[in-house]
Amino acid sequence: MNQQIQKAIQVLKNGGIVIFPTDTAFGIGCRIDDEKAVERLFKLRKRPQNQAMSALVSSLEMAQDYTGPMPEEVIGQLIKRYWPGALTIILKSNPSTSLRARGGGKTLGVRMPNHRVILEIIKSVGVPILGPSANFHGGKTPYLFEDLDSELVKLVDYVVTGECSIKQASTVIDCSQNPWKVLREGAIKLQV
Repeated sequence: MNQQIQKAIQVLKNGGIVIFPTDTAFGIGCRIDDEKAVERLFKLRKRPQNQAMSALVSSLEMAQDYTGPMPEEVIGQLIKRYWPGALTIILKSNPSTSLRARGGGKTLGVRMPNHRVILEIIKSVGVPILGPSANFHGGKTPYLFEDLDSELVKLVDYVVTGECSIKQASTVIDCSQNPWKVLREGAIKLQV
């Protein structure tokens, strides 16, 4: 395990905020189960409190710990086909999942990124990492390390360098409703 990964794991386990590469874009995040860190992440990004942040997971089982049991069709039609990858799936949240992370709502967006570095970090931390893009709310999504806002970089506890392979936002699908609804068309083209 390289030193950057080890340092990021240590910072996250201690309640810090880290910027990291994923397959889609650079993300900024903290442990989902640390309320102080989650609150700080919202403030740091200037994100409205009522807008949920998606959680990055390292396995289907980890996702289910925070969403509750997933419908078989979600697993069969979406997760088995597109995870790990650029697909964020919104599901009904487990009531014990951080209300702040959910933006006060009843759902949670989960994604398993296809990127060795962040997957290793999530596995070692042992809980999902909130993973919105590493920008101020409404700012430009950083697909390259050079795209990161230097003001934001100064506010976090650690930055993992690296590359994003896809350089395109994830597709977001809301599976908490029937029929499912694509909320953002991104790297994956879905036929719903």
